[in-house]
Amino acid sequence: MKKSNKVLIPLFLLSVIFLASCKSSNENEIIIFHAGSLSVPLKEITTEYMDMNPGIDIKLEGAGSVVCVRKITELDKPCDILASADYKVIEKFLVPEYTDWNIWFATNEMVIAYHNRSAYSDIIGPDNWYEILSDEDVVYGRADQNADPCGYRTVMMFKLAADYYGHDELDEILTGKDVNMIRPKGVDLVALLETKALDYIVEYKSVCEQHQLDYISLPGEINLSDPAFEELYNSVSVDITGDKPGETVQIRGSSMIYGLTLLNDAPNREDAVDFLYYFLGERGRSVLQKHGQSLISLYISGPAENIPDKLLELFNR
Repeated sequence: MKKSNKVLIPLFLLSVIFLASCKSSNENEIIIFHAGSLSVPLKEITTEYMDMNPGIDIKLEGAGSVVCVRKITELDKPCDILASADYKVIEKFLVPEYTDWNIWFATNEMVIAYHNRSAYSDIIGPDNWYEILSDEDVVYGRADQNADPCGYRTVMMFKLAADYYGHDELDEILTGKDVNMIRPKGVDLVALLETKALDYIVEYKSVCEQHQLDYISLPGEINLSDPAFEELYNSVSVDITGDKPGETVQIRGSSMIYGLTLLNDAPNREDAVDFLYYFLGERGRSVLQKHGQSLISLYISGPAENIPDKLLELFNR
C-alpha cells in the first residue's frame, strides 16, 4: 500500500499542476464572436493589439451574426465580446439575459458583386440588376436569412426592389431562384465568385472592397444604408427561425447599424474591456474605415450606467 501511495500522490500533484497551467494559459484569452463581414478588419486590429500587449491571446470566431448569438444562447459557449452586423440581433436574442446594452459603431450597404466573366456583366447596372439575376442563364448566391443579417437583408432588399421597380412578384422570383447557392454567411460566397462558380452575389459593400470585387451600387431606397429612408425600410420585414423549434422572430427593415456588446459573464472581462477601448478608439476605427466600413458616431443602446467606465470615456471626447 505504501508503494502505491507514493505513486498516487505524485500523479495527483501532476494533475493539479496540469489543470492550474491550463487555467493560467487561458486566463488572458479574449474570445470574440463576430459577423463574417468584420473578419478582415478584426484580424488586423487584434494582431496589432496582441503585438502591443504580449501575453494576451485573442480568439476570433466569425460566423453569421445569428449563428454567433446561438453559440451563446443554445450551445452555452464562453464568449467575452459579440460584434454583430445588426445591433437588433443583440437586442432580440441577448437582452436582457446575457447583456443589457450594446454600442452602435458602424454601417454598411447592400451591393451586387460580379466578376469579368459574369453573364451580362457588360450591361448590368442599378436599373436592370434584378432582371439579370432573374435570368435563367445567370447563377447568383446569397446568405442564409436564418443565419446571417446579410441574408435577411437581401430578402428585405428584394421586397423593397419589388415596390421600387414596380414588379410585384420580384421578391418571390429572386428568393425562389438558385436556392442551392445559399450559404451560412455572406463572406462564404466570395470564394465562389472568385472561382467563377457564381455570376453574382448579393453582398455588403465593405466585403467587396476588402476583397477587391467589382460591384454595382444600388439606389438608396433599397440598399438599406440611408437613414433618410428609415420609414421605407421599416415597411418590410423577414421572419427568421427563433431559439425554439417552430418559433420565428420577425426582423423589420432598417438602415444598417453594426453593434457590439460585452457579455455579462465574460470570462476575461477586464482584458475584453481594454480591447474594446482600443477597437472603438481612433486607431480601431481607422482600420475599420480602411477596410470599407462606414463609421457612425458611437451610440449606446441600453442603460449607460451598466457600461464599464473606461468605455464611457469614448463618449466624452
